[in-house]
Amino acid sequence: MNGIVININPVIFQVGHVELRWYSLAVLAAAVAVFFLAVRGAKKKGIPVEIIYNLAPWVLLGGVVGARLFHVLDHLTYYLANPAQIIQLQQGGLAIWGALIGGGLAIAIYARAQRIALGLLADILVPALLVGQIIGRFGCIINGDAAGGATTLPWGFIYTNPAASISPGLLGVPTHPYPVYEMLWNAATLLLVLKLKERFNKNGMLFAVYLALYALGRLLLTGVRHESVLFWGLQEAQVVAIAAWSLAAVIILKLNRRGNPVTGEN
Repeated sequence: MNGIVININPVIFQVGHVELRWYSLAVLAAAVAVFFLAVRGAKKKGIPVEIIYNLAPWVLLGGVVGARLFHVLDHLTYYLANPAQIIQLQQGGLAIWGALIGGGLAIAIYARAQRIALGLLADILVPALLVGQIIGRFGCIINGDAAGGATTLPWGFIYTNPAASISPGLLGVPTHPYPVYEMLWNAATLLLVLKLKERFNKNGMLFAVYLALYALGRLLLTGVRHESVLFWGLQEAQVVAIAAWSLAAVIILKLNRRGNPVTGEN
């Protein structure tokens, strides 16, 4: 059987009911990276770093709540039967689309309250978000909660540890390494936005390009996964990706039709 065997226990150690998982460390590392890169981006744009300090806890809260909510809705039958598992965040199950929507709402509310240009703030966060997404997927590699379907490709992941979060039917079976696919896509997107960010002179354009590219990646790559199908053979993540891509297209068209110089004011 060809493939890359992953036999790492997702739990680093456990004391009573308290456990530390690789997934938790990856998410924490991702959050720290996003914060420091956002501070760096704010400094380059002449935005007071206090804005990032004050915004960070609200974005984190909104992102986690949104991410968990999307995951629970995607596996609603399981969580209705096991409601206590809804708050077990350390075991994995944070949907990135939910994190983007929840965190995005927090950013929008904060920007309006503080009279800061939402587009500018979103543009500052783009490189930081991509780095955070890449780091976070390392936790998924070990956890097994974002594995793709069965594959015969030589780079398939074979999860053999019984504590992995992969579907029981895929334990010991070569599966598409979906987290790696997304990490590579996000790395390519990061290189592109870093090259383009100085060429845009309108607030929000960089974020719109990021959103369009990420949505396209999710629409294509999610096909190797087997999650709940909503309609037309599309999974939840793909439906949201289509909506996000459409939103990005609207934003780009609107920005191209009107002047919107890069400033720090609404």
